[in-house]
Amino acid sequence: MIESILITGANAGLGRETARQFALKQETKRVILFCRNRERAAAAKKDLEEKAGKKVFEIAIGDVTDADSIRRSAEEIKEPLDAVVLNAGGVIGKTAANRTPSGMNQLAATNILGNVILVEELIKRDKVRKAVLAVSAEAIPGVKMLGVKRVSMRTSSVDEFAAVLDGSYFDKKFVALHAYAYVKYAETMWALSIARKYPKLKFIAVSPGNTKGTQAAESLPPPMRFMLNYVMMPIVFPLMGEMVHTLDVGAKRFVDAISDERYKSGVFYASKEGKLSGDMVDQSTFFTDLRKTSFQDNAYEAIHRFTH
Repeated sequence: MIESILITGANAGLGRETARQFALKQETKRVILFCRNRERAAAAKKDLEEKAGKKVFEIAIGDVTDADSIRRSAEEIKEPLDAVVLNAGGVIGKTAANRTPSGMNQLAATNILGNVILVEELIKRDKVRKAVLAVSAEAIPGVKMLGVKRVSMRTSSVDEFAAVLDGSYFDKKFVALHAYAYVKYAETMWALSIARKYPKLKFIAVSPGNTKGTQAAESLPPPMRFMLNYVMMPIVFPLMGEMVHTLDVGAKRFVDAISDERYKSGVFYASKEGKLSGDMVDQSTFFTDLRKTSFQDNAYEAIHRFTH
């Protein structure tokens, strides 16, 4: 039973909807909205209280691209949590390739740095009791229709993962949507690695699927954004079956993965091969690199080159 949960990136989109769904559960007593902007967090809290009809929401502030900010935030969380959802991230815009003080590029820092530090600081303080969910992406096994190929690394060494995180892996051909798949792959492999380090906790990676109502398309080039928002999402995907769903369905994947014992620790769950919606399955059944513990541990080690 999950009574208390923290969700990063909770002021909008999937994070906010996940907070709403958990709040509607009778057993939920505490939902922490972990956000960067206090004003937006307060607005989200007010809206969620009205929609859920419950005052179970709290606010925590931290910048997931700033390691020191996240460590300070972790210190301020005094009561243990049953679960944490690492939702902060996404395909960011023109600054994606920019280097941050951590050494990671902006894309990697936004999706990985703060999420990893927050969870590991909370675990160190014995503040996580049951589950951690890392939000992953359908882009990892590939999305042919969007021109996103399956992640394919040459060696999956520590150095190669580190190159993904600092951006040097992509040379001068840094395309945010392409790089996003590799960054999410690194985060997912970290989650699968740390699952073995803490066997008493449930560590799981989950893709929300192809979800309407998020800001995912906003950072895409204008022609691709137009095609996705006005052609693919409303017309093409619905005709193809199990290719798109609404925001509440995407968030429900997270709620189910944490709450339902069918979903096991150390597994990346997303849509069936060739689909972007519908039932979730273990992605390692058709993308076997996910099973390789040495690759998982290499991703873990590479990420920790940037967290100190």
